[in-house]
Amino acid sequence: MPSPVETEIKLELPAAEVPKLNKLAAVRRAKSNGGAKQVSVYFDTDKFALRKSGVTFRVRRNGSQYIQTVKAPGSGLLDRTELETQLKGSKPDFSAIRHTTLRPLFTKALRKTLRPVFETRIDRTSYPLKVKQSQLELTLDRGKIGLGNRSRPVCEIEIELKAGDKAELFKLARTISRLTTAEVSVKSKAQRGYELLDDDENSPAKADAVNLSADTATRDAFALIAASCIRQVIANKPAVLAGDPEGIHQMRVGLRRLRTSISLFSEILEDSATNAIKSELKWLTDELGPAREFEVLLTRVVAPARRHHARLMGMQHLSRELAKERKLSNQRARDAVRSERFRRLLLRVAAWLEIGGWRDPHDDLLRKRGDTPIAASAAAQLQRRSKKIRKRSRLLPKLDQHRRHKLRIQTKKLRYAAEFFEAVFAGKRPSKLRKSFLAALEGMQDRLGDLNDIAVHESLTADIALDPAPHRDSGSRSRRAFAAGVLTGREEARLAAVLSAAVKASGRFAKAKPFWK
Repeated sequence: MPSPVETEIKLELPAAEVPKLNKLAAVRRAKSNGGAKQVSVYFDTDKFALRKSGVTFRVRRNGSQYIQTVKAPGSGLLDRTELETQLKGSKPDFSAIRHTTLRPLFTKALRKTLRPVFETRIDRTSYPLKVKQSQLELTLDRGKIGLGNRSRPVCEIEIELKAGDKAELFKLARTISRLTTAEVSVKSKAQRGYELLDDDENSPAKADAVNLSADTATRDAFALIAASCIRQVIANKPAVLAGDPEGIHQMRVGLRRLRTSISLFSEILEDSATNAIKSELKWLTDELGPAREFEVLLTRVVAPARRHHARLMGMQHLSRELAKERKLSNQRARDAVRSERFRRLLLRVAAWLEIGGWRDPHDDLLRKRGDTPIAASAAAQLQRRSKKIRKRSRLLPKLDQHRRHKLRIQTKKLRYAAEFFEAVFAGKRPSKLRKSFLAALEGMQDRLGDLNDIAVHESLTADIALDPAPHRDSGSRSRRAFAAGVLTGREEARLAAVLSAAVKASGRFAKAKPFWK
């Protein structure tokens, strides 16, 4: 028996801005429930088996009532399956799970090893709202997530669709976003609790696995893939603001994955909003790019050169100038993710994924494409892109930097596509074949990335060394230029070996057997 589906959008809100919600006419008209104090205890095993499965298990005390809740990921960005059971006390009851799709997870061995891992203490105020023909519930949660002597504050809004049109969720969310600095959140209280356990609330977030089946409709496959990508983007904001270079890198990965997914599914995304979304995603990618480029240059090129040429004329000065540029670029990245434009973009993407025109096209051809099982369209995509890369990589030794860069982008898109669709073909060929193909593709991408880095590093170094801007020390320009020449020479000296490695990697990829046939 399938579990009920909960559809809600979550917004993080600074506690100081809570009074602004009273300016909403819908909230003023609504009668709140008067508030409730809720204490929720979350359970898992010592090895966090539920967390690894994406499942949350809790028992909540609300006054004199105890409610057990099991939550699992749904089919999109906002949907989650949820199973609630009224309890007589605080002890979990697993009988309600026996007749659901969650039963295989809750084995006898797992049930025996479940223990409390953290708790939340929340003051909850809910407002039932009727908007046109839709029933919504706006819930304001304020409190803390606790773990022993450690705790973190919580202040968030949940807007749940009880009945009616999902578009009303986003209309209300946009109104709140204009009124406050609230922004879309993808982290549940459970996820924050686990982060508190790990002591890594600001740690970089890598991509989620995308679990597709061969018969998943192409339209639904895109929704699942894109939701995974935008979750990665949102989840890395704390790391970016904390100045973690890996956070910037992982946010860029999430953006590239999302842009690649739009390219892969372009035949079903012929709606008016797609181009605007693509433009905004490119803006954010460009804002983060320089920080990543200077980080790689300083750690992989400048630091080794300084060790070998510590006394070289101008080397220390040039490295200081590059470090200043990295600092400015990092600030540019932080400013971007703090901006109102960023907040609007996240909400816009969430709305597009959930209620965009591509979801319910009027065109019969678009509808048919979206209904097609993903196994067919994925195989065609992988075959076409793989064939094109193999053909162009034969010319790799003769390609100029621009065409090598284009080949790198194509290779990166194929790698993301192969990762997106890996589970679709899980039962078709041995996992060893899939791993071998992905390893060969990754090796080729890495070598092409090295070639691109050499070109980027030369450009960045030359720009700083020869920059005539007033804030540069003109007296040291010649010394900077000399040091830049040394760095450029070191990079050029690598070019032949890196190109040779790229050719060998492309040869290995050419021999890799496709895992989708």
